[in-house]
Amino acid sequence: MAKVIRRRAFKDTRGEGEMFRRRAFAGFALILLGLSALVGRYVFLQVMHHDEFALRSINNSVKPRALPPARGLIYDRNGVLLADNVPAFRLEVRPDQVQGMNETLAELGKVVPLDQDDIDAFRKQLKQSRRFDSVPLKMRLTEDDIARFAVNRWRFPGVDVVPYLTRQYPYGPLFAHVIGYVSRIDADDLDHLDPDVYKGTTHIGRIGLERSYEDMLHGKPGYELDEVSADGRIQSVLKTIPPVPGKNLYLSIDARVQKATQDAFEGRPGAAVAIDPRNGQVLAMVSVPNFDPNLFVNGIGQADYAALTTAPDKPLYNRALKSAYPPGSTIKPFIGLAGLEYGIRTPQDTVLSTGVFYIPGQARGYRDDQRGGVGTVNLYRAIEDSVNTYFYKLALDLGIDRVSEFMGSYGFGRPSGVDLPGEVSGILPSREWKAKRMKTSAWYPGETVITGIGQGYWEVTAMQLAHALATFAGRGVPYAPRVVMSTADVGASPVPLANPPTGPSVIKNIKDWQAVNDGMQLVIYGTDPFSTGIGMKLGDGFPYRIAGKSGTAERFSRTSDAYNENKNTAYLAARHRAWFEAFTPAEDPRIAVSVVLEAGAWGAKDAGPIARKILDAWLIAQGGAVPADHPLPETDSAPAAAASTTTPEDTPQGDMPAPETSSAEDSTP
Repeated sequence: MAKVIRRRAFKDTRGEGEMFRRRAFAGFALILLGLSALVGRYVFLQVMHHDEFALRSINNSVKPRALPPARGLIYDRNGVLLADNVPAFRLEVRPDQVQGMNETLAELGKVVPLDQDDIDAFRKQLKQSRRFDSVPLKMRLTEDDIARFAVNRWRFPGVDVVPYLTRQYPYGPLFAHVIGYVSRIDADDLDHLDPDVYKGTTHIGRIGLERSYEDMLHGKPGYELDEVSADGRIQSVLKTIPPVPGKNLYLSIDARVQKATQDAFEGRPGAAVAIDPRNGQVLAMVSVPNFDPNLFVNGIGQADYAALTTAPDKPLYNRALKSAYPPGSTIKPFIGLAGLEYGIRTPQDTVLSTGVFYIPGQARGYRDDQRGGVGTVNLYRAIEDSVNTYFYKLALDLGIDRVSEFMGSYGFGRPSGVDLPGEVSGILPSREWKAKRMKTSAWYPGETVITGIGQGYWEVTAMQLAHALATFAGRGVPYAPRVVMSTADVGASPVPLANPPTGPSVIKNIKDWQAVNDGMQLVIYGTDPFSTGIGMKLGDGFPYRIAGKSGTAERFSRTSDAYNENKNTAYLAARHRAWFEAFTPAEDPRIAVSVVLEAGAWGAKDAGPIARKILDAWLIAQGGAVPADHPLPETDSAPAAAASTTTPEDTPQGDMPAPETSSAEDSTP
């Protein structure tokens, strides 16, 4: 068998060397390329974009933080603090630093009590906030809350206790409907608020002056740059731009007069407004019942809110601005003045009151206030005894067009222009109003007749009547009512807010004004020296002459038997609106008051004493003495004087007219 001989292959050392060189070159090229990329990236970061990335690095350790401005304070005319800012602490959450929000809230609730209202408000605002913005969770922490959280702080990254200023109303319900309140900004607010102006702000004005003067009270936010640690804790403050506090407001209202006005109602639902006829300054404005605005500041609980909204007497409703009622006989002086100004009547012209007035050609009768009538009366007696027949005939002679034109010049049928939100227009009867409201152009003489005594379509607010009365008392010069008298920057003196007349005097002849004024004085003092009526008692002991007029707005027909059978019972008191208007001193008026009770039998008997107590309080505020038989209720705290907040014109203690010493008969026409 032949043996196979295999040849042994020779090693290709030359080829292998060439391959090695190629591989070495490729490896070196890759290394060189990687090194070039590294150097290029280094040049890009450290040379070409050094400033940009250095700033980013700093920003990782420096955080801007908005500083909300302190809200402006609110004082009464004498410097009594009515709305304050007090220090408090709240619990805030940074969503971007929280892992598992639901679990965190559950565990946090075991340390700091959280009710469902807190959680609902937090979740609602969380949806509208950016993840890196702090969101308030619980307001006004107690000392125990803060202590418990401090011990457990390490367990809750992104959650912290933050100091802030919260609103407080020292007088509580007394100024609730005037000042209003602030409450937490919610998701709906975020849609229309300027984020730059409200950065860091948690509260906003809701009603009253807090709302209408929000721009002044809020101020401008500032900011600070904080150096923070990896877990977000502030290590140091690098720069601070302080916020600009809001302006302080000084009201024309005197807290003592306001307190006396509220107490005079004794809890009965109604409203009262007092205005200085010389400048439109509101001296008191009360709506009864009221509520505690402090409940709303940091979020009112569902139980408290339900109690307020379901209360039958509606304490949240501002009756001074939003409740409109038939004015009754309180508009009779204005109708009487219209007759004089249009030349339809003179003060001495008489009308026979027989108890029933008939429109010529009609069988229907319109009853007088007194059964059987009062006989022949002129303007003075008609105002004094509130003789319906006189004003039935006068309104018919004037016609509805002149009645509405004249009453409109005194502000009826439209908002008074007071610097508070939510005022309603009321209703001034006119052809135009009826055509728009009832889709008919027909106007009947009977509608004119009842318009002349403040019934029918009429609707008037306490603010409107006070404004109209102040216009009349000021000899026809109209001023828009103003609650805020002056404003001031922090540390600066108050600057009065201008409030010029809104037009020339609406009275053509001052003798007409004097005639109606005299008639209104007879309401208080009477012509019969043996009279024991309530009107005369309202003037007893007061050192200055008072002019006034009562009104009883009836809500059912006087032809029914119920009127006669229940004339002196609580039946009437539950179904009538009782009004009273007054101003003093009659010859140089300085205060005009309107009072309305939702439930009262008669204006003079029920609303009149409230008006008198308001005048007593005003007299004391001017430095006068109140009669012993009309004492003022004690106030909770004595107002502190602030000389810088008033001017000599605002503190008229030295220019009061001398007390009237003449008898009632001296002023009888």
